[in-house]
Amino acid sequence: MLKTRIITAIVLIIGFLTLLFLATPMIWALTTLTVTLIAVWEWSNLIMLNRSQMLLNMLLGFCIGLTFIFSASMQLTSVYDVVMIELLFGLLGMAVLFWLFFAPIWLITRRQINNKLMMAALGLLLLLANWVALVSLHRISPWLLLGVLATVWLADSAAYFAGKRFGRNKLAPEISPGKTWEGVAGAFVGVMIYGVLLCYYLHLSSWLIVGLWLIVVLSIMGDLFESLLKRQAGVKDSSQLLPGHGGILDRIDGLIPSLPLALFFLLILKYFHLSFIA
Repeated sequence: MLKTRIITAIVLIIGFLTLLFLATPMIWALTTLTVTLIAVWEWSNLIMLNRSQMLLNMLLGFCIGLTFIFSASMQLTSVYDVVMIELLFGLLGMAVLFWLFFAPIWLITRRQINNKLMMAALGLLLLLANWVALVSLHRISPWLLLGVLATVWLADSAAYFAGKRFGRNKLAPEISPGKTWEGVAGAFVGVMIYGVLLCYYLHLSSWLIVGLWLIVVLSIMGDLFESLLKRQAGVKDSSQLLPGHGGILDRIDGLIPSLPLALFFLLILKYFHLSFIA
């Protein structure tokens, strides 16, 4: 099992980095849209849509994605110059609003919502916002996108090792028994070290560390939220697509809240003519 997990991870990393730095913006957008639609399928399965409803949900996501890709606004050279900036802000804003205000309450109450239409719409909103962030951050700079992704991956790894070594106090035993507060502390420390190095070598403001910590909080929240959906659906993984790793949702759960927040924050900084450069 461990060997399979490692082989899958190596293949995914090589494929991702190759695509990240060598793919054209169009190829990147279409490829990541395909992956997003697989995640939509998994989400639809978790909320127990029937096959026709799942296909309809994916078709809707596909049409929205193609509209975004081929709209005149996406022909510009920078995400900041997009003509339909209000729509971009609206999509990202709704996703960020959900993760900052509604998701914490949902996780605390652990309420199961049986309205399939509402849950399907929520899944499309969150997953498409994540995809838009993937496309837009890549258009700004593949290195910027990699930096945000590295924050989530580093936090996840640091939390795992810190929790395994020092974990005593459960974070959310009813949702994900394996997560501990010590693991959360490890994630914060690991990302702080990462942030300090970025600030020092790239001459960035130390306020960047606060932003990275917020990404950590949201990545943990995304992980817990997907765990809650799986627990309510009575499954261990969102699918068996990736040997040893489960499904697409299992791999991107921490990114779904983090990437839209990062892009939304960058747009706000641009709007107010602010910068992280010290």
